Amino acid sequence: MVHGRVHLMTERLTLRELTADDVDLLVELDADPAVMHHVTGGVPTPRAEVVDEILPAFLAYYARGDGYGFWAAVERGSEEFLGWFHLRPGEGRPHDEPELGYRLRRAAWGHGFATEGARALVDTAFSDLGAARVVAEAMAVHTASRRVMEKCGMRLVRTFHADWPYPIPGDEQGDVEYAITRAEWEAARRG
Repeated sequence: MVHGRVHLMTERLTLRELTADDVDLLVELDADPAVMHHVTGGVPTPRAEVVDEILPAFLAYYARGDGYGFWAAVERGSEEFLGWFHLRPGEGRPHDEPELGYRLRRAAWGHGFATEGARALVDTAFSDLGAARVVAEAMAVHTASRRVMEKCGMRLVRTFHADWPYPIPGDEQGDVEYAITRAEWEAARRG
């Protein structure tokens, strides 16, 4: 059953608001070492952190009412929870330059769900939320995530070295930022 206000429907996905009832799904998602590999080096997120910090932070976006936030990704038809997407201004960034992000269950990898959800949110950022630019970041070695960004029309902007609390294989190669501007998005839609 889909609960929470539905925000977006794509061909295969329902992107809806997360609710307090999603806590077990979020704990399970973050418990998979493969899912967390490029985030924490595979360390699972403790349930208390999901309950006390992460889910409340996700839910707080809805109260702001600006259209930004986190969405549960649910497969249409099966209603299976696949993970989440976010579109929200990054720390220290302008409000009209939201950051795109996603975390999906391993079973959802390689089926185009990340690209499908990400494209829908990039379109929403420009068509409904007045974004000037959408950005996304990943570890340089995270080729699957980089391919999703490229399939959304984003281009590599820079490589940088973030201060990361976890040692992760490949982190010496740094992180990458991808972006797409409103003009690039409009040109791609016309083309």
